Amino acid sequence: MVRAYTQEHVYRHPWDRVTAAAWRKFTDPDTPAVLSHIVDVQTLSRRLEPAAGRLHITRSITVRSPPLPFLLRRALSGQDAVICHCVESSVVDARARSMDIVARNATLRGLIEVEERSSYRPHPDRPDGWTLFRQETSVRCRPLAALAAIAEKVEQRCAERFQQNSAKGREVVERICKYLEAESSAAASC
Repeated sequence: MVRAYTQEHVYRHPWDRVTAAAWRKFTDPDTPAVLSHIVDVQTLSRRLEPAAGRLHITRSITVRSPPLPFLLRRALSGQDAVICHCVESSVVDARARSMDIVARNATLRGLIEVEERSSYRPHPDRPDGWTLFRQETSVRCRPLAALAAIAEKVEQRCAERFQQNSAKGREVVERICKYLEAESSAAASC
């Protein structure tokens, strides 16, 4: 069974500010308190297509899992939580004003598969002032398929945690957008 959900959020900030804030999300000094599950973020590759106006970036993101259910702790030698490595691929298209991100877990794939797809686009009703953020996440437990009830509980717990972390990430982006807005207002008044 696959647990999937979709979320949308409207940032009342222009696309360029929101995407700049999204890139700063993991480097903001106040973020560790909010996104405490993030252990490390490293850029693996960066490629610019100047003629097309596109930037391709691949990053490694290391996260700490939420506390694991009893059966998984037993399977993982009693560990309460595990460190998981994810690979995030992003494409920013400056001309189309779009940013698409796909993140997948690289470790524990024999146990659980997680895929998160996010997009940032100008809002159709206010393209110069607002940004529409859309996130689709799917969680699938692999070896527990025979134990459907347990797999369903694990998938549900993981999906709930991803939704909680997603809300925290949106809070960070909102805060950085306000900082960038204040910064640009101060620069404009000089």
